[in-house]
Amino acid sequence: MPRHWLMKTEPDTFSFDDLVKAKKSTTSWEGVRNYQARNLMRDEMKLGDQVFIYHSSCEVPGVVGTAEVVKESHPDQSALDPKSEYYDEKSAKDGASRWMLVDVKAAQRFKTLVSLTAMREVKGLEAMPLLKKGMRLSIQPVTPAEWAIIVKLGKPGPL
Repeated sequence: MPRHWLMKTEPDTFSFDDLVKAKKSTTSWEGVRNYQARNLMRDEMKLGDQVFIYHSSCEVPGVVGTAEVVKESHPDQSALDPKSEYYDEKSAKDGASRWMLVDVKAAQRFKTLVSLTAMREVKGLEAMPLLKKGMRLSIQPVTPAEWAIIVKLGKPGPL
């Protein structure tokens, strides 16, 4: 049974629209530089898992659509590229990336942005890690019940 996740992205850097426009609406989720988030991708994300794409660090943060994991964990090669903003000197020194990523494919665009403010007011979402004070992790698990509530609020449509 597929698991559910929330992946944060800053829309000025890489938005849901950028994902949709990518070749085959698919991209490697590069640049994660937090060990806990890396471990979730490496150890727990599996082919077919469902993902909320959440726009953060913007005027109205919230879930804008869904994606699916289409390739399981593999090394994030951007860590080895000195020209990349995600370059990691320690990885380069070792000659192998210590950072991992998964590939995701856009699935559905929400007709309605499910804002952080709105989620805070919805019964059944109180335990979401996203809503916990101080939670900044860029990849978070979502329960099946939370997934169902947010999908209903977002009214998914075609890409």
